[in-house]
Amino acid sequence: MHITNPLKSIQMKKLIYVALSFLLLTGSVNVASATVKNGKQPLTEQQQVQLLKLTNRVEEIRDMDKSSLTRDQKKELRSELKDMKKQANAISNSGIYLSVTALLVIIIILILL
Repeated sequence: MHITNPLKSIQMKKLIYVALSFLLLTGSVNVASATVKNGKQPLTEQQQVQLLKLTNRVEEIRDMDKSSLTRDQKKELRSELKDMKKQANAISNSGIYLSVTALLVIIIILILL
């Protein structure tokens, strides 16, 4: 006669529940993000000015003669361009985005509590 451990069955049920909720939520997150992106709001005057400054700086960097720059200067330009790209995305998207992993962690915590 084989006796099963009730703790293992409870753990398996939780694991199955979390796995199923993961599969269901990844599909719903993709649908939700697709609907949010379609409803873009027009930019304010201040945001347009910031975007104009960013694009002007990018054009300045593009027109520079980079062959005379040192390795560190090129690295600084790359990091500046990355920062400007993040700023431009933040201005144009102007929304709160959570990664799928963050959403899953939040949901799992809510389920377990």
